[in-house]
Amino acid sequence: MSSAVKAYKGVGMEGSIAKWYTKNTGKSMNDFKSEARRVAALLAPGAKVLEVAPGPGYFAIELAKMGGYQIAGLDLSKTFVEIAQRNAARAGARIEFRLGSASDMPFESSQFDFLFCRAAFKNFSEPVRALQEMHRVLKTGASALIVDLRHDASLESINEEVARMGLGFFSASFTRLASRFMLLRRAYTKGDFERFLAQTLFRSVRIDASGIGMDIWLHK
Repeated sequence: MSSAVKAYKGVGMEGSIAKWYTKNTGKSMNDFKSEARRVAALLAPGAKVLEVAPGPGYFAIELAKMGGYQIAGLDLSKTFVEIAQRNAARAGARIEFRLGSASDMPFESSQFDFLFCRAAFKNFSEPVRALQEMHRVLKTGASALIVDLRHDASLESINEEVARMGLGFFSASFTRLASRFMLLRRAYTKGDFERFLAQTLFRSVRIDASGIGMDIWLHK
């Protein structure tokens, strides 16, 4: 799993798959609210925040409710950008959702005070380049948080996490299978991230692994 470029081409979810994902993850709103509270506690008033791969936009919308932040979202999926824009409009949240790649972000350098990426990094086709782009768009002294699965997560921890989601029988079964045979195969270990980050200019890095996932904290 240590390759800097994946065979997986990083194609964004589109159409019915994106709509299914939107509906399924919408059942876990408490998780998005909890993540938004955790990030908001780190931000100064008016902070400029970028979410990479926001999907339906749930996290960004919850964060927008907590303060006068300037929030942007960048996703490879046209369907997700459209869904996120509609969700934000319904919530009355001012968020700029844009179409684009994590490895070639359409932003000027040194733009953001904080960057957040949840449950998506394992899908990026150029992980090192994506990290380098994260560094580029952050202001000096700014931070980033990547939250994702661990490649070495146990079957028991996966089952416990799916049970916690409170999904129906078929959705839970599909989620367990997808996690075990698709998502974990794309995910990285702590060692993988350490090798990737050695090729970036981040001043400090902290990786907290627990359960099925990892929190990767980066500081420019």
